[in-house]
Amino acid sequence: MSITNDEVQALIQTNLPDATVIVTGDGYKYEARIISASFNGLNKVKRHQRVYAALSEVITSGQLHALTLYTETPAEAAQS
Repeated sequence: MSITNDEVQALIQTNLPDATVIVTGDGYKYEARIISASFNGLNKVKRHQRVYAALSEVITSGQLHALTLYTETPAEAAQS
């Protein structure tokens, strides 16, 4: 049983309430773009750890797999 894009988005949003979260996927492969001021001063690994912490239960259960993350601060997002 897989998880919906909206459910993934909600889990991330709960742990990063200031974030803009966009999730796409097909029930097997997912991509998430997360823009959050809480990423300021954090390297890519630390940013991803924050997101994975929000999703740990559904990753462990097997509902979520093949997740690609794009994590940016608002300033970084404004430049892209």
